Amino acid sequence: MKQLALLVFLVPFLVVGQTKFQVVTIPAASKHTYWGTQSEPAIAINPKNTQEIAAASILDEYYYSLNGGKTWVSKKIKSKYGVWGDPVLLFDTSGAVHYFHLANYSETSWIDRIVCQTAPSLEMPFNEGTFPAPNGAKAQDKHWVVLNPVNNEIYMTWTQFDKYGSANSLDSSVILFSKSIDQGNSWTKPLRISAVAGNCLDGDNTVEGAVPAVGANGEIYVTWAGPNGLSFQTSTDGGLTWLKKERIIQNQVGGWEFDIPGMSRANGLPILLSDNSTSSSRGSLYLIWCDQRNGSDNTDVFIARSNDKGKTWTKPIKVNQDNSNKHQFFTWPAIDQSTGNIYIVYYDRRNHQDLKTDVYVSISKDGAMSFEDHRISDKPFKPSKKKFFGDYINIAAEKGVVRAIWPRMDHRKIKLCVTLIDDLKQ
Repeated sequence: MKQLALLVFLVPFLVVGQTKFQVVTIPAASKHTYWGTQSEPAIAINPKNTQEIAAASILDEYYYSLNGGKTWVSKKIKSKYGVWGDPVLLFDTSGAVHYFHLANYSETSWIDRIVCQTAPSLEMPFNEGTFPAPNGAKAQDKHWVVLNPVNNEIYMTWTQFDKYGSANSLDSSVILFSKSIDQGNSWTKPLRISAVAGNCLDGDNTVEGAVPAVGANGEIYVTWAGPNGLSFQTSTDGGLTWLKKERIIQNQVGGWEFDIPGMSRANGLPILLSDNSTSSSRGSLYLIWCDQRNGSDNTDVFIARSNDKGKTWTKPIKVNQDNSNKHQFFTWPAIDQSTGNIYIVYYDRRNHQDLKTDVYVSISKDGAMSFEDHRISDKPFKPSKKKFFGDYINIAAEKGVVRAIWPRMDHRKIKLCVTLIDDLKQ
């Protein structure tokens, strides 16, 4: 079974500047063959062994570490269905790793399915992949997944476009759901869970960014952005039935698509977390996103909390604790289920007058009542609109081990970095 290319790197960490955290550079698996190689990364920590970490980036890169992220092996992942970016990673309760991505199947059409490739361990080869049933040539895009640790079920949500990029009012976008009850070997028939459709232009009026979360009692929650703002859905029977119509949490000021100087594109799509820890915040839901309510030159990260399973939400509070009136963007959160601590990573320009960009993590240990900011990049970088940085950066937290993954640009080349922040003291 030959799913991975032969080129492998094993290198010690490269600390590229002075910071209280280790910043590790992950080598590319080959010469950059795609203009955004090593951007739009994903990362996951094996809860059975937190020294085992998987990472990925577009279009088809796969990395793993056996020592907590200090050194990395870099490979290319292959599938007969094609590998076309939007990587998402997940460990299940057996320690198997699942690599989700868009497809580019030569026998059908571009991104007509979302593929799940599975390996029994970090070092084992991936299978060719499985997928929820395609729907003709309709585009399946922007997926995310979550594991139910009680029954090992995998839940996936994503956007279906009738025709990606179409301005035809008869073409629409909707949010779909599917699950696997057998470690990714098969998937249920995709189910539409958004009553309100969007357009197909991949912008503010498209329903997009669906992220699932599993509640403390096995509930499935999903949020996304679209023409009506930030939307919420829930199922209490394993995804068989859902609310007749999604709830609107609130308007997303300025929409989910916006401009950030120096970036080819940017968005503030929401991410949902559920606190299933034994902390005093157990059962809380957290919604994290970016918007420009404070001005088009002052993007910020926001969080809202629900204590009643998504029926009501607190007023948003700003996550980043600066008063610089500068951009904070490309956010992603993680919750450590062993403590309930929340970690939110984002790009940040608070310290600079130009396009120079740092990376920060904001941490809450009191259920999102307060946050403390920490710069986790060693030195700033300047992005360029000519380089694709993707749509997100990523972070993972397990049993006190926290890893943030993010691309930077030096000498017109993107480099993928991981910050090791488990020794963080607040």
